[in-house]
Amino acid sequence: MKSHERFLRSALFVSVALALVAALEGGLWRIGWQLPGPASLHGRWATWHGALMVAGFLGTLISLERAVALRHPAGYVAPLLAGLGGLALVAGFLQSGMLLLLGGSAGLVLLMLVVVQRQRAPFTITMFGAACFWLWGNLLWLGGQPVPIVAWFWQAFLVLTIAGERLELGRMRRLPRRVSQAFVGIALVYALGVSLVPFAPMVGVRIAGVGLLGLGLWLLQFDIARRTIHMQGLTRFIAACLLPGYVWLVIGGVLALVEGFQSGGFLYDAMLHAIFVGFVFSMIFGHAPIIIPAVLGVPPFYHARFYVPLLVLHASLLMRVSGDILLSVPLRRWGGLLNGLAIVLFLANTAFTLSQQRKQGGTPYAAQGAGIQHP
Repeated sequence: MKSHERFLRSALFVSVALALVAALEGGLWRIGWQLPGPASLHGRWATWHGALMVAGFLGTLISLERAVALRHPAGYVAPLLAGLGGLALVAGFLQSGMLLLLGGSAGLVLLMLVVVQRQRAPFTITMFGAACFWLWGNLLWLGGQPVPIVAWFWQAFLVLTIAGERLELGRMRRLPRRVSQAFVGIALVYALGVSLVPFAPMVGVRIAGVGLLGLGLWLLQFDIARRTIHMQGLTRFIAACLLPGYVWLVIGGVLALVEGFQSGGFLYDAMLHAIFVGFVFSMIFGHAPIIIPAVLGVPPFYHARFYVPLLVLHASLLMRVSGDILLSVPLRRWGGLLNGLAIVLFLANTAFTLSQQRKQGGTPYAAQGAGIQHP
C-alpha cells in the first residue's frame, strides 16, 4: 500500500471515530444522561445523532470498504466526502454537513454502479439499491423531511447492504434458485414499504415491517452462519454475532408491523434500536476483525474476550427495548448507557488486539488455529 493511500485511510478512520463518539454522546444525552461539557454541544449532537451514526460513521466506513475493494483512486471520493460531512456535523455546520453527506452517498451510488457493471447478480443489485436509499434519504433530509421519515431510508441503506453481503456469501452454500428468488422478493417488499413512508407512513412502515420480518427469517434459515457457528475461533465468533442480530431484525419487523409509523417516543426508540443496535452493530462486531484489517492492510485478528462486549450489547438492548415496551424510563436509560459501553468496550478490545498483533510482528493475535476466513 502506498504511503499517501495509507495516510488517507487512517485519516478517514479518525473521522469515523469522531463521528461515532459524537453520535454516542448525543444518543446518551437524548435518553437523559447528563454528560460533562457544554450543553449546547451535546444538544446539537443529540439532534443529529442519527445522521452522525448512519452517515458520518457507517456511511463513511462502508464507502471506504467499497473504495478499497475497487482499487481505484477515484473510489476514495465517496468516503472522503462522507467523512468530511460527518466532521462538519461534529463541528456544528449542519448545511455543509448535509451537502457533503449527499455528495458522499451519490459517490457510493456510482461506486456500486461500477460493481454492478462488473458483476450483475442479485447481491450486487441489492447493495446498489441500498446505496440509492442512502442517497434518497439524504435528499429527503436536505429537503426538510423530518428525521422519523428519513430514518427509514437510512435504515434501508444499512439493512440492504448487510443482507446483500450475506446473500453473496450464500453462494458458498450453493443455494437453490428458488431460495435466492425468495430473498429478492422479500427485499422488494421491504424496498416498496420504505419507498411509501414519505407518502403513506402507516402503510409504508407496516409493509417495511413485513420485509424486515421476512429478511430476518430468511437469514436465520439460509445464512451460512448456521453452519459456521459449529466451528472455532474467529469464524465461530462471527456467526455468534450474526445469528442474534437476525433475531433482532425479526423483532424490529414485528414492532413495525404491529405498531406502524412512530414519530417519537418509546416505541419509536424500540423500533429504531432493535435494527440499528441489535442488527447493525451485531454485524459490525462480527465483521470488524476482517474489514478493519483489510482496510489497514494488516492480518485479521481475534481474541475470545470479544464475546464480552457482544454479550453486554445484547443484554443491554434487551433491557432498553423492555424499558420502551413497559414505559420504564430507568430501564431504558440504563439499557442505553450499557449499549454505549458495549460499543466502547469493543473498540477498546479491537485497538488493544491490533497493538498486540503489531508487537508480535503482524501475526494474528490469539488467532492461531482459529480457522480464520470470511464466513
